[in-house]
Amino acid sequence: MNVEYVNPFLSSLVNVLGTMANTKIVPGQPRLKKDEQARGEVSGLIGMIGPTTKGSFSVTFEESLALEIMSRMLGEKPDSINEEVTDMVGEITNMVTGGAKRILGEKGHEFSMATPVVVSGKGHTITHKTTGAKILMPFDSDFGKVFIEVSFDE
Repeated sequence: MNVEYVNPFLSSLVNVLGTMANTKIVPGQPRLKKDEQARGEVSGLIGMIGPTTKGSFSVTFEESLALEIMSRMLGEKPDSINEEVTDMVGEITNMVTGGAKRILGEKGHEFSMATPVVVSGKGHTITHKTTGAKILMPFDSDFGKVFIEVSFDE
């Protein structure tokens, strides 16, 4: 997969969480993802389509980090993942994809975004409707981990 497609999502996630939630995340080692198992408890998934390619992006939060971000963004910290938390994850998914779309557009890669879908629960799965490799990028924070997955048709 073209790294030019992946990096805008990485930088956009760092920017969104740093700006909107005052939360610093530190990137780990990217790797190919071979299964559909989510690495956390709540995920936002969004599809993208353009004239030359289609892709899929997901962001998955461990529960502890999702609840901390909720507290930092909205001033309330629920005891567990609820509807407000899943709505927030959907909004973060939109913001990250929108930021990546802007960066990719500046490089001549145009695409439209679908409406994000949010899934929660231990052991949930994420299915990317693309033919390309799935890149999994973990990030650490003081409050838990967040993982992004990016896949584009080859």
